[in-house]
Amino acid sequence: MSHKFIIMGPQASGKGTQGKLLAEKFNIPRISTGDIFRKEIAEKTEIGKLVDEYLKSGKLVPDHITSSIAKKRLSKMDCKKGFILDGYPRNLDQALFLDSITPIDKVILVNISDKEAIKRISNRRVCIDCGSSYNLISKPPKKKGICDKCGGKLVLRSDDYPDAIAKRLEIYRKQSRPMLRFYDKKNILIKIQGMQSIGDVYSDILEKLKIK
Repeated sequence: MSHKFIIMGPQASGKGTQGKLLAEKFNIPRISTGDIFRKEIAEKTEIGKLVDEYLKSGKLVPDHITSSIAKKRLSKMDCKKGFILDGYPRNLDQALFLDSITPIDKVILVNISDKEAIKRISNRRVCIDCGSSYNLISKPPKKKGICDKCGGKLVLRSDDYPDAIAKRLEIYRKQSRPMLRFYDKKNILIKIQGMQSIGDVYSDILEKLKIK
């Protein structure tokens, strides 16, 4: 049986953590388009240079580029028995493209309220020297404002202020709504309450996937 999954959710919903847990359980790759973008940029490939230009100018990477990268990654041998997509598709056009190249077994929506997302993200702090990430609620540094790893200063990123988060969440909700309707009509969408512990969210996903 193949396990071809998409995991979705607003920022700070914990979908990345759940995606890693599912990838380990089923021994399938977790595919993040963000990770692929960073790899292509680091390797200075032609597509990496193009993606870097869009990101540096604050623009979204066009659908056709994102989709071509996703298609290339999904064609690799380690995806034959399944995969879990995190960060793709982001809108209905991308979902329709994905549907044209491979069947999807389940779409897992880990949902939290906008209020909770803002609370979680605005408590995030990043080291200006080594990039290590902390959360003042769930993963605080040992010493206030100081990175455990290198002693660098911890700061709130400019896009992690409440107003910026609210704008990102508004874009996410607007883009994801038609896509979620599409998957709901296909009867492959499962909805998970993300305002639980990591373990309870994971158990809930497995239960709804009907997997022990």
